[in-house]
Amino acid sequence: MKSAQRTVLVVDDEDVIRETVREILTDEGYRVIAALDGSEVMSMVAREDPDVVLLDVWMPERDGIVLLKEIRRERPEARVIMISGHGSIHTAVTATKLGAFDFIEKPLSLDGLLAAIKRACGDTRREAPASEEGLRLAESGVVSYPMGAAASGGGLPQKTLRKSVVACGLGLHSGVSTGVILHPLPQNSGIHFGGISGDATVPAHLDYVRSTDFATSLQREGVVVGTVEHLLATLHSYGITNLLIKMYGEIPIMDGSAIEFCRLIEEAGVAEQQGENAEIVIDRTLRVVGEGEEEIVIEPADGFTVHYRLQHPSPVGTQEYTYVYRGADSFRDEIAPARTFGFLRDFEKLERMGLIKGGRLGNCILVDDERVINTELRFDDEFARHKILDIVGDFSLIGRPVRGRVTAKMTGHADNIALLRQVAEIYCPSELPAAEDDPPSWDPPSP
Repeated sequence: MKSAQRTVLVVDDEDVIRETVREILTDEGYRVIAALDGSEVMSMVAREDPDVVLLDVWMPERDGIVLLKEIRRERPEARVIMISGHGSIHTAVTATKLGAFDFIEKPLSLDGLLAAIKRACGDTRREAPASEEGLRLAESGVVSYPMGAAASGGGLPQKTLRKSVVACGLGLHSGVSTGVILHPLPQNSGIHFGGISGDATVPAHLDYVRSTDFATSLQREGVVVGTVEHLLATLHSYGITNLLIKMYGEIPIMDGSAIEFCRLIEEAGVAEQQGENAEIVIDRTLRVVGEGEEEIVIEPADGFTVHYRLQHPSPVGTQEYTYVYRGADSFRDEIAPARTFGFLRDFEKLERMGLIKGGRLGNCILVDDERVINTELRFDDEFARHKILDIVGDFSLIGRPVRGRVTAKMTGHADNIALLRQVAEIYCPSELPAAEDDPPSWDPPSP
């Protein structure tokens, strides 16, 4: 779909990139103006009032980050997309905190560039409104997961964030410095993970689960994202249904819990949108039984409830907790603070396997044969509560609120996903996996 006549200012000192982008955007129907360095940018912004500024981070004379600050000060309504061939998650986070609409790595992907500009032109206000009904997933061969179909319950309002927000940390298993940038998306988009280049995404959906070893990871085409469960549990509990999550490989573990993600969402604010997200109402008992004592069951209930029981030798012992979802506050207060835990002997084994490189004394609870060795527990039953956090995160991958009671004992991510597949087969049989070739594209409305 061709864009309305929007103005894009391209600022890049590389002639080939500047002219190539000009040709591409002109063919797409944009009015394109260009600058080869930062010396004339502010006068062009004042004179031309561009809808979008495509701004290189590294340029002679004036740094792109400095120009971003000036543009945001003089023209706060302009959408600035930063581009860089030497970027990192830290650069992306810095730019986003300063008000950049998006950040894209070089070499530029045509699909990623056009998707970012289309999203930026979709609405010129800083905050994401509740009425972006004209925005939709483009017909690109991707089968989306319709919010209002194939469920037996009533509809809950779709939601996104009011503004983009960022967070940094270490990846628990990769050990690398990573971060997330959360961008609002229009209604009926769903939740998607993508890299900083922006050219391919993976939906936060059961069909794309790649691994459940020690954490839940997703994969589609070249996009692999690990340790998604804590962030997804938080988004699910706040009712967020439409969001683009850009990151490097693995979601940061933060302090091992989801409480920082709660604060991040509350910082951004939640925007209610038109359209509904239909509830799945469980009307029968479904069960997964693993080896030994492992078992997870879902059965009919009036709301969403999770009961978890674990049994380990001392010093953990027997812990159990029942969580009744009563909105975001109940999740934030009861479940989100519960941290990842592990046994010292298992950590040593995981390190030999090349995993848990980001495990630190401050982002997990470490237990030896006698005691918790690195922290004070936030709850007497913190381990059971953390298992509930994982279940909530994994259950979000069906893309709908679920009305039912989950009862689990000594289970993990693989069991959660196995039960969720049963739920999907019964209650969402018509929702097929998305095509593997084309990433989603968010098109702006026609004027």
